[in-house]
Amino acid sequence: VKKIDDKILLVEISIIESRIHLALKNVPKAKGSLTAARSAANAIYCPPSLQAEIDIQSGVLCSEEGDYKTAYSYFFEGFEGFDSSKNVVKAAQCLKYMLMVKIMTNQSADVYNLINTKVGVKYAGTEIEAIKAIADAHKKRSIHKFADVKEKYANELSKDWFISAHLDALQDNLLVQNLLRIIEPFSRVEITHVASLIDLPRAQVEAKLSEMVLEKKLNGILDQGSGDLIVFDEVPEDKTFKAGLETLAELNNVVDKLYAKARRAVA
Repeated sequence: VKKIDDKILLVEISIIESRIHLALKNVPKAKGSLTAARSAANAIYCPPSLQAEIDIQSGVLCSEEGDYKTAYSYFFEGFEGFDSSKNVVKAAQCLKYMLMVKIMTNQSADVYNLINTKVGVKYAGTEIEAIKAIADAHKKRSIHKFADVKEKYANELSKDWFISAHLDALQDNLLVQNLLRIIEPFSRVEITHVASLIDLPRAQVEAKLSEMVLEKKLNGILDQGSGDLIVFDEVPEDKTFKAGLETLAELNNVVDKLYAKARRAVA
């Protein structure tokens, strides 16, 4: 491709390479391939539809790194490119991704605003309805409503890997928030009781609590003998040791400077 100097084809190949690397969970290489695509695109006149492909891949990579604000900007640029190119399928995909990152940043109100705009109405359909239902469930912080939406719109939500992956992350985050809210009043509570309050299987709740303890999202331990969760009070961080180390470092710096001055005076 480089020998025949087909820049358009080189851009397309680099975008495909980026997608392959991302599918293999190799984000650095995916970003490298995308940079190569941008470089090749800058050297030529890049059609709006091809530039939109670069934008949507950029947004996906930003989302993988948790930078949803930048991801939204890329998805919006991609949406405009596909919309102007009359590519209805890709434009609808970008709109879905825009709505998804708004949900990820807890901006559900913006989801409704986008759906009710002129472009939102233009690309309305079951897939957009599914995202709106997810926004409703997320706004209400309801795990069961969230699960019901995933079941009802299983076909629309599961066929797109980006939406599916972020739905799993949303659901996991929602479960963590609900568990933390339930156990907040307790210093010691039976896992069975927590499971009954959240209305989920005990095994699932126990596994999640264990994961939260290991990831330090919850300061406590699971007592396997009694089947209880023991929650510890948050201990304020003691900054004395850190401050002592900083003081010693400064003293060491002062001594070094005095020693250097003394050597120059003697010389």
